[in-house]
Amino acid sequence: MSRYTSTSQVVRKPAVVSKSGIVAAQNRLAAEQGAKVLARGGNAIDAAVTTAFALAASEPWMSGLGGGGSMLIYLAKEDRVRVIDFGMIAPAALDPADYPLSGGVASDLFPWPAVVEDRNLLGAKSIAIPGAVDGLGKALEAYGTIAWRDAIQPAIDLAESGLSIDWFSALVIASSARDLSRFPSSAGVYLDSGFPPSPTWHAVGRAPTRELTGLAGTLKRLAEHGPREFYEGALAKGIAKDVQDAGGYLSEADLAGYQARDLEPLVQDYRGAKVYVPPELNGGPTMLKAFAEISEHNFDQEGPDANTYVAYAEALLKVYEERLATLGDADEARGDSCTTHLSAVDAEGNMVTLTTTLLSIFGSKLVLPASGILMNNGIMWFDPRSGHPNSLRPSKRCLANYSPTILQDDWGRVALGASGGRKIFPAIFQILSYIKDYGMTLDEAMHQARIDVSGTERVVIDAALPQAVRSGLARRFDTAETSREVFPLAFACPSAVLRRGDENQGSSEVMHPWSDAVSAESCTQADSPVTG
Repeated sequence: MSRYTSTSQVVRKPAVVSKSGIVAAQNRLAAEQGAKVLARGGNAIDAAVTTAFALAASEPWMSGLGGGGSMLIYLAKEDRVRVIDFGMIAPAALDPADYPLSGGVASDLFPWPAVVEDRNLLGAKSIAIPGAVDGLGKALEAYGTIAWRDAIQPAIDLAESGLSIDWFSALVIASSARDLSRFPSSAGVYLDSGFPPSPTWHAVGRAPTRELTGLAGTLKRLAEHGPREFYEGALAKGIAKDVQDAGGYLSEADLAGYQARDLEPLVQDYRGAKVYVPPELNGGPTMLKAFAEISEHNFDQEGPDANTYVAYAEALLKVYEERLATLGDADEARGDSCTTHLSAVDAEGNMVTLTTTLLSIFGSKLVLPASGILMNNGIMWFDPRSGHPNSLRPSKRCLANYSPTILQDDWGRVALGASGGRKIFPAIFQILSYIKDYGMTLDEAMHQARIDVSGTERVVIDAALPQAVRSGLARRFDTAETSREVFPLAFACPSAVLRRGDENQGSSEVMHPWSDAVSAESCTQADSPVTG
């Protein structure tokens, strides 16, 4: 924690309460597009897909057409949960020998052994097969009610209006300017003569914008030809050519063979409630093990105390030790993930919790010249060493950290998720415990201070927790204290919706300056001009 950081500042972001639908996301402008869909009669799936596409133009460094992810969908009439898995996959022609170790430790999210030229982190060789477009298309086709073209139109409008450069977007771009400058197509979109763009420092007035070159045209092509255009059409040919011209492995065959999957969720009882998570290679299965670890713990119903957080830490340390040994992740995360999360609920009670990612901030840092698509660096998810559970291999699914989750109890349900790499599932685990074990409202749970355990040794403590809690943790574990700040994020960045009876609630990360929950009733039914 910086010695200049205030220890007395209090920040609050009240939860939105409404009987209409709500969208909570990491960018208010994108959330508004989803809320407008709800106001016009669309369901939560329509709103979530619309918001996800809008994020590609309003928060492009976190997610977009070049990424992947997962979503849980709760269908109210059927009382059923489905999973749409659109995770990334390594290209079939990828050669692990082309990622030789160079000595030292990588400088991004996971401290893998460093690879020559950072090929697994930056540029075309770091790109995995993206799944976002197919996943969003399958969700809309199977469970949505609006047309594909209508779901993409708000993203087209946002892309045409340009990326708003306020203080926050300028800060994010500046954090990656050195790497963006390595690729002319990326520098042309995000930098000014090789330097980060300057925001306006006036207190009033509209922020300047930057053109997202090529993205609006690509979105229009997708709107016209459908989601498989990304995988089998002329757009797919252009994507593969741009990646291969830059030295990457992604091919037309990789794209044509990609299919998002409609799956059954994993479900586990927790003190009479049901916790649903995606199966397989994500943080959800590990989180369920953490709930099993604390299921017999006798929590003090007056509120979380030192014993509570010790129990959380013990459970998280134990399950992370198993995760790292069997799934192949590294032992301590660093850097910032470029993941975004949104949650949506409609007036009928349908819910969506959707996480989508490029992995690192700005992913591979490579904007494809022909299409304007910012591509992922999903190859970084793999261990570059051979002989490990998560070692790099052709056509292998990536091991991800996202954990979209639904908890269903006798009073209703909550759908949530977060961005933040390996910080994600520990945050969801604690927020759900606050709600289930302590009866907190969504507003209270989202404001409650947390700890983070992202490995097998250290416990990171929010300095806002009471001294008795911090001291109790310090006596048991190797700890570090920090504050919950705007940037960089020491803790995950959650977004959530909750339904109790016929009332909906929505909330987003307190410290994120762009995130917000937007209700359908706050949006007019007529389309309004898009503003930056």
